[in-house]
Amino acid sequence: MSLKEIVSKLLRGSPLFRILSLVCAVAIAVGVFSLCSAGAKKTPTITSINPPVGSPGDIMIINGENFGPAREYLSYVEIGGSKITEGGFIEWTDTAIRFVLPANIQDGLVYVSSKNGKSKPVFFANAAGIPVAVPPNTKTTMPIIVSIQPEKAAPGTLLTITGSNFGEIRGTSKVYFTANRDDSASSVSAKNFGLEANKFDPKFIPADEGDFDYEYWSGNEVRVRVPDGAADGLVYIQTEKGGSNYYHEDIDIPVGKKTYSSRRTYLIQSSAEVDSIKITKQASLTLRIPFPPVTSRQPVAELSECTPDPVINEYKGTTIHQFDLSTQGPKKVTTKQSFVVATYTVETDINPKNVKNFSEKKRALFQTFTAADDLIQSRNDKVVRTAAEITKGYTNPFSKAKIVYDWLTANFKYSAKESNKPFDPEAFLYKKKGSAYDFAILYTSLLRACGVPAQIYSGILANADMKAIDHWWCAFYIENFGWVPVDPALGAGMEYKPFRPVENPSEWYFGNLDSQHIIFSRGWNSLKPTLMNSKTVYRDRSYALQSVWEESSEGVKKYSSLWNTPIVVGVY
Repeated sequence: MSLKEIVSKLLRGSPLFRILSLVCAVAIAVGVFSLCSAGAKKTPTITSINPPVGSPGDIMIINGENFGPAREYLSYVEIGGSKITEGGFIEWTDTAIRFVLPANIQDGLVYVSSKNGKSKPVFFANAAGIPVAVPPNTKTTMPIIVSIQPEKAAPGTLLTITGSNFGEIRGTSKVYFTANRDDSASSVSAKNFGLEANKFDPKFIPADEGDFDYEYWSGNEVRVRVPDGAADGLVYIQTEKGGSNYYHEDIDIPVGKKTYSSRRTYLIQSSAEVDSIKITKQASLTLRIPFPPVTSRQPVAELSECTPDPVINEYKGTTIHQFDLSTQGPKKVTTKQSFVVATYTVETDINPKNVKNFSEKKRALFQTFTAADDLIQSRNDKVVRTAAEITKGYTNPFSKAKIVYDWLTANFKYSAKESNKPFDPEAFLYKKKGSAYDFAILYTSLLRACGVPAQIYSGILANADMKAIDHWWCAFYIENFGWVPVDPALGAGMEYKPFRPVENPSEWYFGNLDSQHIIFSRGWNSLKPTLMNSKTVYRDRSYALQSVWEESSEGVKKYSSLWNTPIVVGVY
């Protein structure tokens, strides 16, 4: 008898066999369905978290897959049994989640949950709860410089520093050079304002990230360019393990001379107010407060006080405030920041005959500061033609910068009346009248159009009577020398009260700049929104050049905002 016949006979003659057969069939069907469902549901998977050990205020990045293209109602991140609130998230994609660690963060397991399920956990530790390790042997961890090549260099020269214990990645490590500063007339130090002593040392200047000075970093080799503002003297490397030995480097500047003197330290307050807030559901509002940058001329820029506490103190040139809004919540929010900023007067004496054309045209600094962007319209046809006409017959970059400055200050008039419209180069070239904003953008655009690296600065001009106004000025770059400051609006007749009177403004403000120019942004700061599907606000002709000032989530129906020009409350 065949197997088929035996099974058929058992099905007809045995009720128990029929029941068992039915149960098996159902079990198989359920198993197949479960396998299919499991394949269809892609549960979140965490591949890494960074940092694995962190502190409140740090930005955590979770990498993995199947998180979902956007954060949905059932999606959340859990750390140590607590869920991250909506206001803490910066980004949510299918493969990466970014958010700010809250003040109450605890050690524990990290999960990502979506409508398809919950990931397997990874462990996170709060840095505050980790026992202090036994101090390492500093002789084996401190950075050591063995050699620097070449032994003689100029600003912008690429140096190769060899040694040990530099760290495999740079992180917050820096290379410091002897600074070209005269502080003999200043008795005010950073300590007068409650700043840490190592925050500012007038004798040294770090390589500048804004000028792309750092090109390579490893445990035993660093390639870095001599920064603008460096002088003949000592060089050292500072890592989280400590400072290296000093190594002497000869800095030779054949082009001319630059001096930094008459340091002034300012206490500055900025504020913003958002009123008449109307929302339709739980929502959030984010404010990006401009944070003054650190440069060779402005070596101190510290946030001394902030109300309320920001989500992030400093991120991409801004302090970030985020407000969670509810229908029963306040209809008005305000912020106030106090900054300590120190600036120097810069004066240059350049021999044009020693200025050479830029030789490293693939260098990041040259590529960046000769290109057009959302603000500098150096590819506009009218700007290109005008630049070519003005500089016809000139090849020396210094001579090009001077002839453009002379042409602009001689043919255009300064007007305090500011247009509410975005900058229009063709309209300004036709009217020949504009504000400091118009002068600075056109001058920078013309220089870039004729191949001279140039950038625009935005900030405030502090009058001798303590009153501050929004202001914009420029600088152009000379190889083997550095940045040369220019203020075309002051050169064209704009009036203000300097601490030290200038006899011939049109001549002095080409190549020189007083310490009353306080920078709040350096070039165009292109910022990305921090929230999904949010609305952003850009403030044209303001004291900082950044693409995002305000950002509101979908639930915000409307509001009104007021941003005040920063005020100077103390000068030392």
